[in-house]
Amino acid sequence: MNATEEKIEQEIQAKGLNAPRITPNHINNTIKDIEFLRPKCGVLTICVLTLTNGFTVTGESACASPENFDEEIGRNIALENARQKIWAFEGYLLKQRLYEGKH
Repeated sequence: MNATEEKIEQEIQAKGLNAPRITPNHINNTIKDIEFLRPKCGVLTICVLTLTNGFTVTGESACASPENFDEEIGRNIALENARQKIWAFEGYLLKQRLYEGKH
């Protein structure tokens, strides 16, 4: 969970918003494995997340100048990009479950 997710989660809890929702911990629990790849070009980082159901999600990070490449920053950005995709997928699944429960 990154600092932004943590702050938002604290605000949601403080406001007592407790309807069904996706939480950062839920996102964390969907991730089974994290792998980072760095192609030979030297300015690209790819994060591959394998989810508990076997589905894979990727995130990428690249810099224009090789002199600015930092492996840790690249990994953090690529991981965050991949996590954002999980939020969208899990949000859709929750909305579908809520929809099916009302019909």
